[in-house]
Amino acid sequence: MALTHDPAPAPAAPRAHGVRRLGVHARRDAGTRLAAASTLWLSLLLVTWWWVTGGGIGDLGAWATGLQSIGRITGLASAVLLLAQVLLMARVPVLERAFGQDELARIHRLVGFTSFNLMLAHLATITWGYAGGALASTPRTLWDLVVNYPGMLLATAATACLVMVVVTSIRAARRRLRYESWHLMHLYAYLGVGLAIPHQLWTGADFTSSPGRQVFWWSAWIAAAGSVLVWRVGLPLWRNLRHDLRVAAVVPEGDGTVSVHVTGRALHRLPVEAGQFFSWRFGGRPGRTRANPYSLSAAPDGRSLRITVQDVGDGSAAAAGLAVGSRAWVEGPYGRLSPRARTQRTVLMIGAGVGITPLRALAEGLEYAPGEALVLYRTSSAPIFVDELNDLSQRRGLVVWGLPGRRRAPDSWLGSGVGATTDLAALRSWVPDVAERDVFVCGPRPWTDLVLRDLRGAGVPEHHIHLENFGW
Repeated sequence: MALTHDPAPAPAAPRAHGVRRLGVHARRDAGTRLAAASTLWLSLLLVTWWWVTGGGIGDLGAWATGLQSIGRITGLASAVLLLAQVLLMARVPVLERAFGQDELARIHRLVGFTSFNLMLAHLATITWGYAGGALASTPRTLWDLVVNYPGMLLATAATACLVMVVVTSIRAARRRLRYESWHLMHLYAYLGVGLAIPHQLWTGADFTSSPGRQVFWWSAWIAAAGSVLVWRVGLPLWRNLRHDLRVAAVVPEGDGTVSVHVTGRALHRLPVEAGQFFSWRFGGRPGRTRANPYSLSAAPDGRSLRITVQDVGDGSAAAAGLAVGSRAWVEGPYGRLSPRARTQRTVLMIGAGVGITPLRALAEGLEYAPGEALVLYRTSSAPIFVDELNDLSQRRGLVVWGLPGRRRAPDSWLGSGVGATTDLAALRSWVPDVAERDVFVCGPRPWTDLVLRDLRGAGVPEHHIHLENFGW
């Protein structure tokens, strides 16, 4: 049985009776997002208040002291945002569940570049201010600060680490790097944060001039360091020792794609949902120390896990050669493309290429009545999971529409067989109630950007859209 290639308007979905506690987790996650944002803004307001009460505004009246005052406030704000960066990507479960990896990465990028720019402003203005406002004396003053002030050599090394991380995070540079290389260099951000602490303690009066400030900064540093040690080191180590994951089978799916089946101990205790992903390392292959993110392509059943990998790079190419019995090490689960994010009874899933993998798992793991769940699957080559999707269609009433063919235009997310209508008109025609559905989207970023454009054009609220990009 082939996927349907001639979409017609989706039938009216009957009311489901099996979907339990719809939206409960979504409301809790919304509260977590509000609390996290409030904590960050309150922290920035607190250090700003300390700067004001420490004479920061009054010092702006003179040139040299004004430069120093600007250097103080930019340094304080930069330090807050630097620690926020660490917490954002420390894989803290409550933040992972509330934001999802895509949103955390977006916020992390925004906070990171803001913190870096403030750090540069801090370095420039504080040095210029210590030079008495004389630009010609600034290089000599900078040398004196680095060589003679306690902690400044370490701060210089910290700056170098952060510069490397930021430069390699610029999109033009990222395109030239393998994901594995970029990920390894990105870890130097932790080193940069650690090397910056002595400078803040030894020369930063704004950090240590009162017990309240010391409590605030030590608490923030301990929270950041503890989160990394617990959630990025301790928990993955514990889970891998507990579950002892091993490759059970490698099954070709066609078109350079393979499914890797993994078994282990007590997998029913692994807190993972359909649609989520892990960062995977496999033993017995080159590059086994580097992690690659792969989504589950089948709903977890407590006995095994399945990922489906397309050959798009060095790490993914090696998946086809994995030996049965090879050890698998994972970090996760991560991602919000899961039943947890659901708020509506009716669901639309839109995927392209290998982006169908988490949607295939969702189609199996979600609760829905016949006709309530619809999959739009666009592919320019042979689709995968055709038999499995058709089986779900027959057994559970999943509606599956295949949209084959190359994209008909650079600004279109649909295939060439759609006709002359616009993408937005096609979406509204096929799914008239799209604005009342939860919409799960997965695919390459340029393609998902076009899908998001039309979902918003069709009136889908932002909190109904759940996105995961693959690629980087």
